Amino acid sequence: MKILVFGKTGQVATELSRQADVIALGRGDADLADSAACAAIIAATNADAVINAAAYTAVDLAESNAATAQVINGDTPTAMAAACARRDLPFVHISTDYVFDGSGDAPWRVDDPTGPLGVYGRTKLAGEDGVRAAGGRYAIVRTSWVFSAHGANFVKTMLRLGAERDALTIVADQIGGPTPAADIAAACLKIAIALHRDAALSGTYHFSGTPDVSWAGFARDIFDQSGLAVNVRDIPSSDYPTAAARPANSRLECSGITRIFGIKRPNWRSGLASVLSELSR
Repeated sequence: MKILVFGKTGQVATELSRQADVIALGRGDADLADSAACAAIIAATNADAVINAAAYTAVDLAESNAATAQVINGDTPTAMAAACARRDLPFVHISTDYVFDGSGDAPWRVDDPTGPLGVYGRTKLAGEDGVRAAGGRYAIVRTSWVFSAHGANFVKTMLRLGAERDALTIVADQIGGPTPAADIAAACLKIAIALHRDAALSGTYHFSGTPDVSWAGFARDIFDQSGLAVNVRDIPSSDYPTAAARPANSRLECSGITRIFGIKRPNWRSGLASVLSELSR
């Protein structure tokens, strides 16, 4: 099965290329700010399915670049999905926990009311709405706290800071499921194949690592596994202001993806061990 991937150097896109013989499109191949051009690529492809692993992910910068974020996260996925629908190609689109407002402490279900707190979440939600409205074979995969051995992510930031300092203050009132990019890639590939066989599997799914943890707790595990002696002090989000508000509750209820596709939540501690091993090499 031939799969076209939008994205080439991002965390999930890199893992997709490692795990399958995909056609990966980087910025020089597909301009995500040109929705029509991306749709034209799909119209001309000989691929059997499409995975969109690219997005405007600079959460804070999105606050001052709303128009660009809307095109890349909202308009272009909508155009991609419509192009896939016209050719009856499965379309797998990666989304985010940021479509929710982060209230409460119960894991978010796929049908819970959305309420993004900032531009990034609003534009990703616009993309979701466009994908659903296209009427084709699709899967929206909401995930959270992505990490890997490549790209910019929390694990690599902690390793860099931990090598420089013996103590760090880390936010402890935001809870979520860190998710290895390798597991997201594997899930997307499995879903794309399943959708190719059965359009009735179309829908929105949640996929995140287990167990749920705070950023501070995640940092402690990173330092424990890497052997860095760093004292982590818990702080509230109010002590670490950012341009964009972060959801306090990023827990995702993931039973649907397990029931429909047999994909279980990955243990992020095992994923972290693999990432640290790769980085050490």
